[in-house]
Amino acid sequence: MIELMTYFIVFFFSPAAPPTVRIIHSGHACNVEEERHTERVYTIREGETLELTCLVTGHPRPQIRWTKTAGSVSDRFQDSSVFNETLHIAKILRTQGGRYYCKAENGLGSPAIKSIRVDVYYLDDPVVTVHQSIGEAKEQFYYERTVFLRCVANSNPPVRYSWHRGREVLTQGSDKGVEIYEPFFTQGETKILKLKNLRPQDYANYSCIASVRNVCGIPDRSVIFRLTNKTASPSIKLLVEDPIVVNPGQTVSLVCITTGGEPPPILTWLTSNDSLPQRSVVKGGTLTLPAISSDEAGVYSCVASNNVGNPAKKSTTIVVRALKKGRFWITPDPYHNDDNIQIGREVKISCQVEATPPEELTFSWLKNGRGLRSSERMVITQTDPDISPGTTNLDIIDLKFTDFGTYTCVAALKGGGIPEISIDVNISSTTVPPNLTVPRGKSPLVTREGDTVELECLVSGKPKPIILWSRADKEAPMPDGSMQMESYDGVLRIVNVSREMTGSYRCQTSQYNGFNVKPREAVVELIVQYPPTVEPVQTEMRQGLGRPVVMTCRVLRAHPSRVLRYEWFLSNKLLHAGAFDAQRDETEYTIHNLNRDGWGEYTCNVINEAGAGKCTFHVTGKAYSPEFYYDTYSPLWQNRPRVYSFKLQWTQMNPNAVDRIVAYRLGIRQMGLQRWWEQEIPVDGNINKGELMTHNLTELIKPESYEVRLTPITRFGEGDSTIRIVTYSGECNVFSPCNFTAVFEEEPICMFIQDKNDDFDWTRHSAATRDTKYTPNTGPSGDRSGSKQGFYMYIETSRPRKEGDQARLISPFFNVAPKNPYSITNPPAYCLGFFYHMYGKHIGTLNAFLKQKGQTTSEGPVWSLGGNQGDRWKQAKVSIHPTSSFQIVLEGVRGPGIEGDIAIDDITLEEGECRDPPPSELFKL
Repeated sequence: MIELMTYFIVFFFSPAAPPTVRIIHSGHACNVEEERHTERVYTIREGETLELTCLVTGHPRPQIRWTKTAGSVSDRFQDSSVFNETLHIAKILRTQGGRYYCKAENGLGSPAIKSIRVDVYYLDDPVVTVHQSIGEAKEQFYYERTVFLRCVANSNPPVRYSWHRGREVLTQGSDKGVEIYEPFFTQGETKILKLKNLRPQDYANYSCIASVRNVCGIPDRSVIFRLTNKTASPSIKLLVEDPIVVNPGQTVSLVCITTGGEPPPILTWLTSNDSLPQRSVVKGGTLTLPAISSDEAGVYSCVASNNVGNPAKKSTTIVVRALKKGRFWITPDPYHNDDNIQIGREVKISCQVEATPPEELTFSWLKNGRGLRSSERMVITQTDPDISPGTTNLDIIDLKFTDFGTYTCVAALKGGGIPEISIDVNISSTTVPPNLTVPRGKSPLVTREGDTVELECLVSGKPKPIILWSRADKEAPMPDGSMQMESYDGVLRIVNVSREMTGSYRCQTSQYNGFNVKPREAVVELIVQYPPTVEPVQTEMRQGLGRPVVMTCRVLRAHPSRVLRYEWFLSNKLLHAGAFDAQRDETEYTIHNLNRDGWGEYTCNVINEAGAGKCTFHVTGKAYSPEFYYDTYSPLWQNRPRVYSFKLQWTQMNPNAVDRIVAYRLGIRQMGLQRWWEQEIPVDGNINKGELMTHNLTELIKPESYEVRLTPITRFGEGDSTIRIVTYSGECNVFSPCNFTAVFEEEPICMFIQDKNDDFDWTRHSAATRDTKYTPNTGPSGDRSGSKQGFYMYIETSRPRKEGDQARLISPFFNVAPKNPYSITNPPAYCLGFFYHMYGKHIGTLNAFLKQKGQTTSEGPVWSLGGNQGDRWKQAKVSIHPTSSFQIVLEGVRGPGIEGDIAIDDITLEEGECRDPPPSELFKL
């Protein structure tokens, strides 16, 4: 059982604090540069795991947001910003490099922002391409020819190249027939190998080795190219015609063969849109398109590449035969003013079809099912294909009664295989031009939002043409998003009509499948009514008993805009109703003296002909939630071996918004268990905004974590709860010096901090993650216990560090609790212990200082050692006698050279004098 003991509740004023933020890193970083004047750079190998944690302080608890920018363009990653403390990216890609920002804000002051640049390292396989000098290129590389071998590899950081001929390393000047250089128009390091006037010994295997100097453990990559007297650029041949004309449904095979090239070229197939059809099959140089369709027609290209010279490319066009979109129109005699068809006048029937290929298109005409030939009165022509492709005309001169009948235009492709298209046109005394009207009562058309509505234009005439619908406002789209919609019966049907669709709609005749005359048109007005849009749609109002409450419901828009009435309800009880004043767009309801019966849900319905808009107000006496204070100084302590205590601190959000808080209900349960233990914490007097309340949680079992729930209580009852987790994180958080240990296995580094006024920082590292590029012959190969997975702190003395540079690590404050609170006549004693590793010929000095609260000047070190101490961990112990709260400072001083890394591990602070001197046996790895 957990025993909860309430020692006291203390009130402080104004603990609210603006946010601060810092970024710590974990994951698989291969290096993190702490550049004091520019930026922090986190280097990681592509495919590893990135993990960045944003540590914040501030009260109320700040909200955290991670964002990323790449260059000058903001880039939201993983589809959205990340709103938690830890940013985790598994298998990071090169495109995910860039600057990452952690932003913390709590409404106080300016947001706190820190950033870190993530540099993703990678190295792709190099590629060698071979070229002859311009003007000397032939099919093969003969003697007396100059050859260029170019090596390129994508990488970060920039790559270095080296060349080998067989086992021979090629360098500039090592062979008069060889030059190695970088063209002036590119950037990077040496990568062009020039072989001048080929000699017999130049025919060999050439190796290009790309290297990024093993950063992040990235190995070198290489490629071999064999240069012979047969080396040649590729050449190919297509064993197909161009173009290839086929019927739909046929299987088409395109065969591409190589006719030259050494090394043997690789063949690939491409289309004009780069991607091959989904059902296509590629086998060697043969591309097969089974059951081809019109959508798969186009240009297909065979490309051969062997990295010698330029790739070879041959193309062919596949044409899939097709007939589609048959249309007709009737043109009355142009020499008369009216559009009617009359005996004695001329009439022309036109027929149009889209054909592929267009040159195969043929037309024939029938009258009443019998073939029709061109004559003096029946003139059959085919329009110029450049002006109106795929069009034929039948001109009937001096129309007679016997000419009335059904004329059929038949379109076909030469060679058959494609179904013909037949278009029937009836010419008779009843063939009349079209006319458009809007039915009575159909304009204006009034409907309600969400309904289905039909706009109608009556079309007369024979034949009846297609009706085209569009908005009278030519820039406004139709309901389906297009600018124009077709209708065969003159009806435009709109489903789920919305208020944006209000306006004028134009219907007009199309010249297709009708008369080729000036379009007839009409306009239909559509009016969409919708219920009032109001604010607030839903809101919560918290108030104490005996106080007034004013609720306001405002109309934003409505159609019709004349609002009929409003109604106020509490639950289902009607409180007040009335009509809107023409000069006002809002209605109010006031509770002058709130009582218990006045708590509940209030609704205001604002009603017009189309429906009602509703404002909802939740009137409640619930207290707002408390806000835990996370920046508590020394929140966790221990006074017995198996249990620990925690100082819980919080402030109350808007304490005066409701009735006085009389108590808090505290709930606590051990993580992983179901049962809550609860007690009430009484509160005397009023709580002011910003006052800090404190309650001690005792008898917490090590090393368990606990979920803590805090709920304010007023006359209304329970308010909003808030929950936090209390975690026991080992001695790192124990601020009593009676028993302190820091082993650096977790971030943050056991509450130690880096001194901001030194020259550089200590680095947390382990042998398993330490990069091999670091200086050899110095530093440990494992932590104090010998584990390569364990962590320790060390100073990196490589460039840009210089002799005398200092790095200081500062502990948290430790409290000294004297028996006499007014003076300390016998200062208590503590034993400071730590392990150190000082190996290398350039080792500087390691110092330990005692820094007491209130000191303005630092005294000399309480412990100091310099010089090479061998490749072993050793232990140091020293007794200290502080007279006030104090900190331990460990200082590493850089020696005369780069082989001077100093490491520390397992720092302890125990009550009492140091009893045992450091053991004589050395801890060697």
